[in-house]
Amino acid sequence: MAIRRILVPVDFSSGSLRALDYARELAVGTGAELLLLYVFEPLDFSGYSETFLPSPQLTQVLAAHRARAREHLKRLEGETPDRGIRVRSRLAEGAPAQRIVEIAREEEVDLVVIGTLGRTGLAHLLLGSVAERVVRLAHCPVLTVRSKGPPGL
Repeated sequence: MAIRRILVPVDFSSGSLRALDYARELAVGTGAELLLLYVFEPLDFSGYSETFLPSPQLTQVLAAHRARAREHLKRLEGETPDRGIRVRSRLAEGAPAQRIVEIAREEEVDLVVIGTLGRTGLAHLLLGSVAERVVRLAHCPVLTVRSKGPPGL
């Protein structure tokens, strides 16, 4: 199986950056393109009364968040060593697991490399896992990378 495109969802946490390190090495070895993805989860105001509208300040905060996310993605693109790796990035909005799976299919990726916090017990039960949902729903293989563990590759 040829790996031509690798999707790396990032939230700029140490876990997602560790997954990006793995993906970079895989891209070098396979010649694959890296697609970095940040999914912005918009606020849901559907449960509020019709008279409630987000303030202009909230709209500005959300716009600033999107702008910072784009800046961080561009910085990560630039930090990828020039070893023949093609890198691009996307910003998407929606439920993270769902959007990751949709974009993986849309972009025809061959592999998703995603960080995981490695939660167990009650924390896992209550919080769930974006990575776990992606593993269950993705059309392609998914490599999960724990945020903690032995350093380096």
